[in-house]
Amino acid sequence: MKTSFRPTIMKKAVLNKTSGKDEMKSEYNFSSMKGAVRGKYYIAYRSGHKVVIHKEGGTSSVQYFKLEDGAVLLAPDVRKYFTNSESVNKALRSLIAIIPTKKRSPAHTK
Repeated sequence: MKTSFRPTIMKKAVLNKTSGKDEMKSEYNFSSMKGAVRGKYYIAYRSGHKVVIHKEGGTSSVQYFKLEDGAVLLAPDVRKYFTNSESVNKALRSLIAIIPTKKRSPAHTK
């Protein structure tokens, strides 16, 4: 029995390149939406949330997520400038250094 081998040719995906701006199509009009509120689930997210993972065979597992004590969420525009904890702490320490001493409480120095 003779089998022939034909290689499969995969096509490259065509990527749509945008100008880098967040562009919204004109047909998306959110002005008439009810219940759309910025930060609607912020408090619930900060207090923790669970993710249910459904597996093949009908079983599922639950994972709980909660921000650690002291964790801070940075806004997207701030994240552009501060990409890690070290850069945030450095900037905040420089601000702490210029606060007048009467208002400053003892700060943890590293």
